[in-house]
Parts: sequence; structure tokens; C-alpha cells
Amino acid sequence: MPTETRSKTMTGEEIVALSKKHTLYEWSAQSKVDPIPVARAKGIYFWTPEGKRFIDFNSQLMCVNIGHGDERVIRAIQEQVAVLAYANPFMATEPRARLGAKLAAIAPGDIDVFFFTNGGAEANENAIKLARLVTGRHKILARYRSYHGATAGSMTLTGDPRRWASEPGMPGIVHVLDPYHGIERGWDTAEQSLAMLEEVIQLEGAHTIAAFFLETVTGTNGVLIPPDGYMQGVRELCTKHGILMICDEVMAGFGRTGEWFAIDHWKVVPDVITMAKGLTSAYVQLGAVGMRRALADHFKDKVFSGGLTYNSHPLACAAALATIGVYEEDKLLQNARTMGVLMKELMADLARRHPSVGATRSIGLFGVVELVRDRKTRTPLAPFNGTSEEMAALGRFFRQEGLYTFVRWNTFFTNPPLCITESELREAFTIIDRGLEITDRAVM
Repeated sequence: MPTETRSKTMTGEEIVALSKKHTLYEWSAQSKVDPIPVARAKGIYFWTPEGKRFIDFNSQLMCVNIGHGDERVIRAIQEQVAVLAYANPFMATEPRARLGAKLAAIAPGDIDVFFFTNGGAEANENAIKLARLVTGRHKILARYRSYHGATAGSMTLTGDPRRWASEPGMPGIVHVLDPYHGIERGWDTAEQSLAMLEEVIQLEGAHTIAAFFLETVTGTNGVLIPPDGYMQGVRELCTKHGILMICDEVMAGFGRTGEWFAIDHWKVVPDVITMAKGLTSAYVQLGAVGMRRALADHFKDKVFSGGLTYNSHPLACAAALATIGVYEEDKLLQNARTMGVLMKELMADLARRHPSVGATRSIGLFGVVELVRDRKTRTPLAPFNGTSEEMAALGRFFRQEGLYTFVRWNTFFTNPPLCITESELREAFTIIDRGLEITDRAVM
């Protein structure tokens, strides 16, 4: 008699044990890995197999912008996979055609041609390639305190310590300073930072520089919002010297800051814009390189040497179209602006009442809190590229209380899904408020 086999739901402990035994975890010494087992998710929440609920206050990797489990996107994926699960990128499909047209309608200025990729790092790789092919120049400027991805070229672009293990990396990358110098030193003015940038261009030779890559609003290096005039000045310098301005909007795009793209806040049109994450709200992998028409025209009679098997995947394009529809139907950009005002107020309240809060920054629902040991000296609560007992304790408290977010160096992030309500936002900040009692005890 045949034996009937039934799959049973795994416990959280079983999921973690098997995952650690047979898979490698990212950016981690494997002996230190302690993942949260996830069974399901809906809205701004996710649950373990045992039913513990977490507020997803980081939108996973700052990507699940519309929230988890939206039936409209799920239905679009189901309908597409039933009709056409895959077509190779040399072919034309309706989802690809419609998505290109839709992105052209919402992208800044005359950016209306798109090369679809599998994610943000690959989008940045192709943007490097595009810039070099169009300009005939080799060097790429990128900023310190930046992250552009973990593939070979995008990792070399990256300006933070995650780059170190991959050096020397791709040749031709020149790093320049960001306007922000850490909580102890603070900010340069736009004029000071632009003067430094122009000096670097002069010293490197403008005729050798293909592009300047920058996160419009820097993400994991501290939600660094550029001072007014900076983006306009970068645009002017790039135009003056024939350098392409490339904005990495992988994290800041698709409503995170309250606009379709963060660059829209400064009314600047870059030459190239890269995107991923919120493009599909991470329901399916997809990235894109958006470019101005004149750049795309360069390849009318010249080969664009790029592409992978899954580029322009119809399932991902269908998911992106449905996701953009959710942003529009639910007015999520408006909600990000409205809830962003409340979040800024809640962060300011934390700063008033907790001596360990040295700085808060936010734009829309893109936020960070920097913690210090001493408000006078502004000594960070953890060293650059390091942690401390207090920051580790804060991370453990958040996990214990069911709040999921990134705790990195002396910072933690406030990046909830854009569908969050006022009551949900206040619930999260209530947990944060209690957690900061831990770090306040470390203040001298």
C-alpha cells in the first residue's frame, strides 16, 4: 500500500536550523547569524510560524513600499504567469511595452527610455556601461557614504566599508566626499561641497570623466538629505563639463520620499536614473535604467552591449505595472507626505525627551535616528563601521517587542511601508520611545 506523504508546516526553529545548515547568509559571519523566521505577511506586519507579529518598520530592505500581500499585485502576477510566464529579452511583450510607457509618464523631465534589469545593482552596472559607451570617457565619480550594490562594478562605486573586502575592484572609479561628515563634524554647505566637487573634476580632468553617480537621498549611510542648492549645482557642473549626472533612486524612488523620485523635490532632471525595490514593491525582482532620449538615440546604430536572460521578464513587468497602479489608486505618495509630517514630529519629540538622540533626519517616510554618548561632543554611540553594547541591546529590545528595523552603527531607521496609518505609526514610535531608555543610560 503506497505511503501517503504530507508536508507539515515547519516551526520557526526548524526553518532557521535548515536555512543555516544549507544556505549562506548575506553580509554575515555565519556563526553570528540569528534570522527571524517568517511565515506570512500582510500590510505593515509579518508573522513568525508561531504567530509572533512584527511591525515591518524597514519595509524589509526599504523595498516593500506598498505593504505586504496586496491582492491587486498578487492577482496581476497570477494572471500573467497563466498567460505568459517568460519570454526572452529579444522579444516584445505587452507588460514590457506598457511598463516602459508608464515609467516615461512618471519619470523626471525627458527621461523616457528604459533598460530593464533584475535589480538595483545590475541597473547601476548597466548605467556605468551606458555612460562609458556614450561619452567615450572612462572615469566615474561616486561619493563616500554611499551604497550602490554588491556586484563588481556597483560595489566599486560604493563608498562605505562594504567596499573594502572587494578592492581593488573595477578601475576608473574616483570617490569624492559627501556634504555630510558624520555626526561629530556635521554638514558642509552646498557651496562648500560643490567647490570640492569642481576641484576634483579639475584635478582628475573633466575630459576623462564619464559620469557622476550619486544617491539622490543617501540610504543606508544615514538618510542624508542634500542641502538646498546642492542638486542644482551638481546638475550645472555636470552640464558644464559634459559629465552625465546619474541618480541612484533604487531606495529613494517610488514614493519613499513623498514624490515618485526623490530628485523631483529639487526640480532637477538627471541624465540617467536607476531604480528597483519600490518599482515592484519587491513582489518580483526588477530594476531599470531610465535615460534621456538623446542618450538612447546613441544606440540607434551602435550596439548596446548588455543584457541577461531574465531582463524585461514579463512576470516582473506585470508586477511593476500593478504596483504603480496601487501607488496611484491608494494615493500612497500623498500618504507618505502626510505620514512623513507626523513622523518628523514624532522624531523631534524623541530628540526633545531622550538625551541619547543626537540627530534625526527624514523626508517623507525615509528616516533615521542617530544616537550619541554626549550631546556636547556629539560622540556617536557606536564607532564608524562598528557597534556597541548599547546599540546591540537596543536591537535586541526592538526584536523582543516586535519592531523590525535596521540598527546599524550608531543609527536605526524608520522606513515603514507607505500604506502605514497614523495609529500604526504611533504604535511603532511607542516601542522606540521605550527602547531609547536603554541608550539614554549610556549618555555621559
